[in-house]
Amino acid sequence: MKDCNQCGKCCIKYGGEDLSATKEEIDLWEIFNPDIFKYVINNEIWFDPESGARLTSCPFLDIAPKKNLLDPNMYTCSIYLDRPEDCRHYPSLIPEMIRDECEMIEVIDLANPKKAQIKLDIMMEDSRPASFT
Repeated sequence: MKDCNQCGKCCIKYGGEDLSATKEEIDLWEIFNPDIFKYVINNEIWFDPESGARLTSCPFLDIAPKKNLLDPNMYTCSIYLDRPEDCRHYPSLIPEMIRDECEMIEVIDLANPKKAQIKLDIMMEDSRPASFT
C-alpha cells in the first residue's frame, strides 16, 4: 500500500452532503474556530455562510500549487488539524478504497485484502480514535 498522494478523490467524493461532524466538533469550532463554524447550520456541515445553501464540496479543500503545469492536481485541507472525525477515519476498509478508486491501494493489496487491511489499520492508527479498533 502506498502513502496518500493527495489525489483528492476521497474529499471530492465525500466532502459535500456525505460528510458529517460530531456535536462535540461543532461545539469546539463554535468556540475556537469561528472560520469553520460559519459553514455550519443546525449542527450540519457544509453550508454557504451568506446564502445558507448546502455546498456540494468541502469549502476547505484546496488545490495545491503545481511545480509543473502538466502535473496532476494535488489537494490540501486548510483545516487538516481540525477536520471532522469522518475525514480522520477515511480510508477505513479495503473494499471502500477499491470502490472509491483510492490511489493508495496497489495490485498486491487486491491479491491479499486481509493483509492489506492490517497494513491500512497500522497506517491509519494515528488518525483514528482508540475506540475505533
